[in-house]
Amino acid sequence: MSNKEPKFRTFQLSEMKVMDVQALLQGAIAPRPICFASTIDKGGHINLSPFSFFNIFSSNPPVVIFSPARRGRDNTTKHTLENVLEVPEVCINMVNYNMVQQASLSSTEYPKYTNEFIKAGLTPEASVSIKPPRVKESPVQMECIVTQVMPLGNEGGAGNLVVCEVKMVHVNMDVINAVGKIDQEKIDLVARMGGDWYARAYGEALFEVPKPLTTLGMGVDALPEEIRYSSELTGNDLGMLGNTENLPDKDSIAVYIKMNKQLQLTLEKYSGDELKTELHKLAHELLLKKDVQSAWKVLLS
Repeated sequence: MSNKEPKFRTFQLSEMKVMDVQALLQGAIAPRPICFASTIDKGGHINLSPFSFFNIFSSNPPVVIFSPARRGRDNTTKHTLENVLEVPEVCINMVNYNMVQQASLSSTEYPKYTNEFIKAGLTPEASVSIKPPRVKESPVQMECIVTQVMPLGNEGGAGNLVVCEVKMVHVNMDVINAVGKIDQEKIDLVARMGGDWYARAYGEALFEVPKPLTTLGMGVDALPEEIRYSSELTGNDLGMLGNTENLPDKDSIAVYIKMNKQLQLTLEKYSGDELKTELHKLAHELLLKKDVQSAWKVLLS
């Protein structure tokens, strides 16, 4: 793990402008999933707008929350907030790569009563249990009732937590895999970063990290010091090694050495600290491929 001492710049938020605070936090807290919220007022006027202050907070009951903030420049409230206070229902539509430009366009601050479905060229689909329509192009659409709206302040930039209980979910069959679950590649979701930046959850951007739920990993603190303080192994490497419950035995290590020409040459060519460095390099390459057991066999050679 690198011994380089990190340097930090400290920001005192109370001394900053609201928009600068928002930019700082949005740049740091990312990527953020996008709530593409369809709402309706008591007069039947539809509004559609994306919000990246959004996430899931409970499964039983199924609850998601998003936050339409008061505008920083003039402290006015957004039409979405006004709508859910009049009609406490919302359809939350997930945004994927194929519709991200249209979702962004819908965030334009059009005058009240403008239908963003029409402006963004999206298709309203009648919901089953609520008044606001779904976005037909969205791969996942959640029909929700609003159970609570919690203001976080009265000044510009203050959020308003819209607590939504999900009553019904519609999932496009094209994004469901063979075992009936949402395929993370097929759904091709996007998320908000700081500024004008977005992230796409697709291809090489996706990776798996096994959850340590069924095993009791030894922990990084239990690793030998020469491994824990290695200059060749990263924090991610140590995390994978520390998540190991059982180390390979001597017989399996011997078989691995016998079958691995590169490891044999390394053991023959180097000794002492130089050998440790080379073995750590080989282990790092294996850990990049998520081959933890082979990495341990190299380290214990």
